[in-house]
Amino acid sequence: MNKHHLHHLWTKLRYIKPWYFLIIAIISAVTCIYALRANDEHMIKLRNDVYTADQNNTDVQQTLQNLQAYVTTHMNTSLSTNTSVYPPIQLKYTYDRLVQAQTTAAETANTQLYTDAQHYCEQQDPVDFSGHNRVPCIEQYVQSHDTQLPQIPADLYKFDFVSPTWSPDLAGWTLIVTAISGLLFVVTFAVSWWLRRLS
Repeated sequence: MNKHHLHHLWTKLRYIKPWYFLIIAIISAVTCIYALRANDEHMIKLRNDVYTADQNNTDVQQTLQNLQAYVTTHMNTSLSTNTSVYPPIQLKYTYDRLVQAQTTAAETANTQLYTDAQHYCEQQDPVDFSGHNRVPCIEQYVQSHDTQLPQIPADLYKFDFVSPTWSPDLAGWTLIVTAISGLLFVVTFAVSWWLRRLS
């Protein structure tokens, strides 16, 4: 490339100042940081709504769906064991209420079981007033009719939500603008420096 062409190219490119791209990159980077922070703060609000609904025994399902919909469509909002600073959602109060209801049901069932055992054994041996023969009968009846209620897995009440690597929101678009304008700054700065040296 001769000096005339280089000079012509330099006269065209000298109006494109690399600093313009640097300023755009800085502004969009700051905007991106604030947008990512806003995403995180909104996720925390939705997460707190889930915890409040769980504690007050209100519409947990709807608040959980709102949180999931937000986290899965916005960057910097993960609620996961492996990929975030925040732990997964745990519906502690819902789980505790279910365990308590199951315990109450088990106690009621056991009371009824002992009542049934007494009636059964009284019918088997109606003349035994001392209860000497009835105790083994009751124990045997309880053992043969006892039904253990299944354990409620705690993992069913824990939820991991992972946010995307990039999302088409303010944070995502400003991240792209930052990357492109940063790259353009480097390229235009390098080309300008090279052309200045050659001309």
